Amino acid sequence: MTETSTRAAGEITGLSAADLGAKIASRELSSVEVTQAHLDRIAEIDDQLGAFLHVGATEALDAARAADEAIAAGQAPSGLTGVPIALKDVFTTTDAPTTCGSKILEGWVSPYDATLTRRLREAGLPILGKTNMDEFAMGSSTENSAYQVTRNPWDVDRIPGGSGGGSAAALASHQAPLAIGTDTGGSIRQPAAVTATVGVKPTYGTVSRYGLVACASSLDQGGPCGRTVLDTALLHEVIAGHDPRDSTSIDAPIPDVVAAAREGANRDLTGVRVGVVKQLQGDGYQAGVLESFQQACATLTSLGATIVEVDCPSFSYALGAYYLILPSEVSSNLARFDAMRYGMRVGDDGTHSADEVMALTRAAGFGPEVKRRIMIGTYALSSGYYDAYYGQAQKVRTLIARDFQKAYQDVDVLISPTTPTTAFKLGEKVDDPLAMYLFDLCTLPVNLAGTAAMSVPSGTASDGGAVLPVGLQIMAPALADDRLYRVGAAYEAARGPVA
Repeated sequence: MTETSTRAAGEITGLSAADLGAKIASRELSSVEVTQAHLDRIAEIDDQLGAFLHVGATEALDAARAADEAIAAGQAPSGLTGVPIALKDVFTTTDAPTTCGSKILEGWVSPYDATLTRRLREAGLPILGKTNMDEFAMGSSTENSAYQVTRNPWDVDRIPGGSGGGSAAALASHQAPLAIGTDTGGSIRQPAAVTATVGVKPTYGTVSRYGLVACASSLDQGGPCGRTVLDTALLHEVIAGHDPRDSTSIDAPIPDVVAAAREGANRDLTGVRVGVVKQLQGDGYQAGVLESFQQACATLTSLGATIVEVDCPSFSYALGAYYLILPSEVSSNLARFDAMRYGMRVGDDGTHSADEVMALTRAAGFGPEVKRRIMIGTYALSSGYYDAYYGQAQKVRTLIARDFQKAYQDVDVLISPTTPTTAFKLGEKVDDPLAMYLFDLCTLPVNLAGTAAMSVPSGTASDGGAVLPVGLQIMAPALADDRLYRVGAAYEAARGPVA
């Protein structure tokens, strides 16, 4: 590649998705040119970051050519037609492996596309490849992938968050202008916070889970990731909507998130009531994170918002409830990986029974964190302990939902830090599962309640001499996702670039 073409490619990969979409639509740039620039960027730097598990260059360029043809014919299906995207390796695809970061699905190619995958294709977004993740979305650091560790572009010795660290790292390093993640307990928002990107957990049931390989079915939610609030809104508009093939899909209109993001960019939050959650700050939070949060509160006030403190006492029990409900659903969902139907098979040499083959396969195919959660969940669901553990956790879940409902009677949105600390170092918490779980402390309540939330960059904080990103979490009631985008875009415009 020549120096001129390298400089041009760098200019392309630095553009926002909204700008790329506009330039492709006006034919100032072609989708093939934009897609190739991002594929070149992946080839150049991903060996050092490990964001992608699979890169589909041929398929992406074929889709880009189709997008260019549609635009030339005046038939562009969306405002993001031709803009390439990275897809978390937990959504099924017919033209690429879907491994969920697990050896038990190594090389497996699905016979069908997930609804979200299909909507991306129909909107004309070339899929660059599948991004790395904690195995079956279980983890907070992307260190639990069976294939590789993903590194944070801000500091390659630190984690990029999890379970969707691959998607966040791809965005932060300009390997993709857009990405898809999933959020079970914070796996979109938490990686966004530690990589200075934007991630949204939509209202549960508004983005189809058909073809999303389940971790915990009542908690999992696919969502959009981008480098700006507007980019994320444009992607949200593409992927959201009712799906009759998903029994949990909500048949209700999706709020106009793009209009809300554009309105927010005017920096006027007059009349917006913002609640600061009392339980999501204080002891255990890094000083720089709290300082950034206070600065964010001041910024929102300067935009005309009214800030009040909100008491949500049941949030204190979210961690315990989550880590009973999630493993219980994991125990049930992962029973399908039994070596009988698809995926890895170990011990099938004629000397072992079907039960033995199943046990040998699951022992070899699942990693330590997956096994840990299966065992916890099986125990919590057992006849002698169901009421004491799983049943009680579900009662706490109801209390958390009621705390949200009460809070939203007085405020329009809630805010908190997205994570208690900045990104920790690789290997620092691998042997301490509880410390790892605590990293998701701020994000868990939203998943338990099924409501909506966003993480938007809120500056940086120092940790051991490193300057690292910090995220502001904005939460909104169910089916009020547009509030996230209005407040997030207003804050983003007032905050300015993150150093």
